[in-house]
Parts: sequence; C-alpha cells; structure tokens
Amino acid sequence: MPNYRRPHLNGGCYFFTVTAYQRQNIFTEELFRASLRHAITYVRKDKPFHINAWVLLPDHLHCIWTLPEDNGDFSARWSMIKRAVTKQLKNRSIAIPNTRSRGKRQESTLWQRRFWEHQIRDDRDLKNHMDYCYWNPVKHGLVNGVNDWPYSTFHRDVKNGIYPENWCGIPSHDDDKHNFGE
Repeated sequence: MPNYRRPHLNGGCYFFTVTAYQRQNIFTEELFRASLRHAITYVRKDKPFHINAWVLLPDHLHCIWTLPEDNGDFSARWSMIKRAVTKQLKNRSIAIPNTRSRGKRQESTLWQRRFWEHQIRDDRDLKNHMDYCYWNPVKHGLVNGVNDWPYSTFHRDVKNGIYPENWCGIPSHDDDKHNFGE
C-alpha cells in the first residue's frame, strides 16, 4: 500500500477536492447535507479550521480551509468528517456493493478513499481557487450563474462583500436559497 506524503503546515491554507464513491450523486441530497453540516460542526469543536470557501456538487465537493497556527493535520479532520457522516448515514440504502478491499478496510460506499489537496501559496492562488470553487457548478452545467447554485458559501461571501451578487452570471432573485456553509 502506498504511503502518501502530504504537507502538513501549521496555519496552512488548503484547497481540497473530495469525491463520492463511484461518483454517486448524493452530496446535494438533504440528508447528506445535514449530516455533513453536523459532522463539520462536531469536528471543528475538537480540531478547528476556518472555511474560506465550500461548494457541494452532486458527486464531489471543493473547499478551502485555513488551519490553526498550532496544527496542520487536515488528514485527521477529513477522516473524522468522513467517519461522522458515514456513521450518521449508516442505514442509508446504497445500491453499490462494497468491494472486498473496502470491506477489509471497513470503508463505506459514500466516499472515495482518498482526496486531493493543494497548499495555497499566496493571495493570488487563494483568489484563483475560490473562483474555481464558485465557478464549478456553472462549469458542470448545473446552473447558468454562480449565484443560482444554492450549495455554496458564495452566498455568504456576497453578504460579506467579498464577491458581487452577479459575479460571473446574472443575479438570481430567488429568496428561497438553501445555503451551505457558515
């Protein structure tokens, strides 16, 4: 089994991509979103991190975290989040059979085994990755404008004046958004 080397920089800022097992379209389902929200809250109590950006798509997510100055272990945080969501959804009926390898490791059929991370180098890199997060639903043809995607911290960042409401698209005046994030 490979030994993945990941940089764990105390106080570092990281971009992540996490994917559903076999690209299942489950990440935007209400039950999954509620479980993920609960898991994030639970993990942040013991292992805090700041959410710079977060976007859920049906089969994957992108997010950017800034870790505390005294801890850089994002792998432990992801492990705890994945485990908590899996535990909450343990009775969820999933039509995908578990493989012998996944069963041996006691892995669920919710998450892809690993995740991809990129250490943010500077303010420009952070801005580019935040833009990438928020543009992703448009890129995948899920909506016409960034503001139309409800499962994103983009709406939080509009309220905080970080992004204009009509950034990269025509503003939506749908007041019934189901925002994901802080």
